[in-house]
Amino acid sequence: MPQKQPKRRRLWLNDGSCVRLKPCWPNHVWSYDFVADRTFDGRPLKILTVLDEYSRECLAIEVERSLQSIDVLERLADLFVERGMPEYIRSDNGPEFAAVQIRQWLERLGVGTLFIEPGSPWENGYVESFNGKLRDECLNRELFTTLTEAKVLIEQWRKEYNVVRPHSACGYQPPAPETILPLQLDFATLHPAAILTWSPKTGPLLMRKIA
Repeated sequence: MPQKQPKRRRLWLNDGSCVRLKPCWPNHVWSYDFVADRTFDGRPLKILTVLDEYSRECLAIEVERSLQSIDVLERLADLFVERGMPEYIRSDNGPEFAAVQIRQWLERLGVGTLFIEPGSPWENGYVESFNGKLRDECLNRELFTTLTEAKVLIEQWRKEYNVVRPHSACGYQPPAPETILPLQLDFATLHPAAILTWSPKTGPLLMRKIA
């Protein structure tokens, strides 16, 4: 007869939603995880994905043959400089995320860590959903021959995901669409000697003739 197992407290509600900290604004909660793949020669690829849970924007995808805790720390440091620091980071209990070096570094910076229960990937649902899209729309469709090719193609997909691909949680808009606001000019008040030119990057440019 199997031994009686102790009762466990439920980690989800009656509607199936998980009890977890809900992101409420950009840079509130980030989450990160690993995805595994291989190149054509059978050599492994280890892919680190970092996601802003509120905006659904993929902040970075790091692709290498092997990634250790120090590599995760260096990538986070780059993102903190570029995007600012989040209040919390959610992850599983993998050795690359739960390393003492990373936990102490995040604690010194004032960034909280949210570790999910072992064997409960649904508690990290945002990044798990993103990883599924990465797998279906990129990794399963591309045959990578080299590490460089994998980096280039995956980065291209990340940019398309952020600025082109519609997301249902964002009102079927991309998480980070690229927008260009043209310069607003009142043509009725322009000086007669003014010359109006057009730049494909910045829009209309106004110059005046020098007498």
